[in-house]
Amino acid sequence: MRIRSICTLLLLCAFALVPLTANRASAQSSSSEKPPLYTYVSEWTIPRALWADYVKGQSADTDILKKAIADGTIVAYGDYTVITHQEGLPTHGTWFSANSIAGVLKVLEVVRTAPAAVAPPLAAAKHWDYLLESHNYNDHSGTFTNAYLRVGHWLPKEGVGDPSGKVLKASMVPLLEKLLADGALHGYQIDMENIHSSDPGTIFLAIIANGPEGLDKFNAALDDAEKNDPAVYAGMSSTLNETGHRDFLARVTSMTHK
Repeated sequence: MRIRSICTLLLLCAFALVPLTANRASAQSSSSEKPPLYTYVSEWTIPRALWADYVKGQSADTDILKKAIADGTIVAYGDYTVITHQEGLPTHGTWFSANSIAGVLKVLEVVRTAPAAVAPPLAAAKHWDYLLESHNYNDHSGTFTNAYLRVGHWLPKEGVGDPSGKVLKASMVPLLEKLLADGALHGYQIDMENIHSSDPGTIFLAIIANGPEGLDKFNAALDDAEKNDPAVYAGMSSTLNETGHRDFLARVTSMTHK
């Protein structure tokens, strides 16, 4: 099985030449809690000599996911290649999202039992899986290529934390919604694990950027927001353990949001 999704949601893809369609969740206020979105992420450390074989074999999983999104079992999927490599950590990944855990597991079972699940690149790979849950997310509908996924994760600060995510939501969601409306992002998610394989309370912030320019616009918007409203961002930082912070950046080969 080739599937391992994002993260954590998880976060960033696009290409500037595709016209943007209506927002999937535009009717919902960013201040109200949205229904849960479940994202399954599958990551692999593929030996470099087998990268081309992995990409070729990925088409079989993509066919499965296309059918699942067409029949409504899932609402999004994508695959990516990690840019910021680290020794022994993932080089490639896949994700898909559904409105229920049942939807995730239904598709996962098809992928796990497909012939591509025992392909040589996967047999030679290290492998990680995640099941994430989000109540803060939004995206543009459509199929996008040449996108970039940036995922950051933080541990909560001991004795403080933000278990309901209210502080993070108040500071980050308005900024992300504006970038989405401006076309700098094609999607974002703020995730926590539904099945814990990391420390409980770990927060994943994933953005899907509209090309490399979208990454620059995200960084610029974050810098401006911290300067213009320092109290809000100081409040957010006070709930997070900065020493536990990690990022990764990936090139999204293709993604589809319903």
